[in-house]
Amino acid sequence: MEIFLQLLISGIATGSIYALAAVGFALLWQTAGAINFAQGEFMMVASFIILGIIHLLGVGVLPAFIIALPIVMFLLGFVFKRVLVDPLLKAGDFSLVIATVGLGIFLREGFRLIAGAFPLPFPKLVPDTVFNIGGALISANEIAILVMSLIVIAALQWFLNRTFIGRCMEATAQNTDVARILGIDVDRMILYTFMLNAVLVTVAGMLITPTYSAKFSNGEIFGQVAFMAAIVGGFNQVRGALIGGFLIGVLDNMMAFYISTQYRTALPLLLLIIVILFKPEGLFGRREERRI
Repeated sequence: MEIFLQLLISGIATGSIYALAAVGFALLWQTAGAINFAQGEFMMVASFIILGIIHLLGVGVLPAFIIALPIVMFLLGFVFKRVLVDPLLKAGDFSLVIATVGLGIFLREGFRLIAGAFPLPFPKLVPDTVFNIGGALISANEIAILVMSLIVIAALQWFLNRTFIGRCMEATAQNTDVARILGIDVDRMILYTFMLNAVLVTVAGMLITPTYSAKFSNGEIFGQVAFMAAIVGGFNQVRGALIGGFLIGVLDNMMAFYISTQYRTALPLLLLIIVILFKPEGLFGRREERRI
């Protein structure tokens, strides 16, 4: 029972990071109809920017995160939307898919040349202390990851549901035409969504990189898992993307311990196939009808 509890808490902590990135996928799809296949590379870039600020200014992780946040929001939010997304959305969804795949490869290989192919150590949020909770050994870093992720998720829910801009973004996500009729600046709300996604990938990158170190190839795996989590939970629901992330994180840990670590990478794909076959809108998604 103690081992199960340990795996559960560790899986929830990891799943909370996947959930943050998955929510970014869902928000971009709902508001702009865009899928960013460079989402994992965005997490990688954000972590390298934070690491660069740590070494350059000699500050801790959280101060570096605060300094890096506006930089990432500008580069991966504002510039990404204006330079790449806006022109290509007019050409169709497929063009944007190909472009973001190419952007991911460009960022991955670019950082391989800049930072090298070897992983770089990334400082943890808190000292590496282990607590005994009901017989389960839980690290302080896992607790910090879970607490910070839950704080960000709660803040996101509050922002979307309780603030004027958040409600305008929700209205834009539900129906852009009706939102325009109501006087909402849809283009601005979509831009805010891209910048919000940049915040989420920055948090996710800061939380997951200490475990895997800063490496140019990190984004490829993280992005794939986050994308699968969004589909499994429900691509058109923020709540579904959140639950999908937590679910994959927990099942991944259980699979690695109780079955084999060799098959843990196949679990998200297997879960994705099962969901697509039997509930294509996702476990918590809503059915949508489109006229062609």
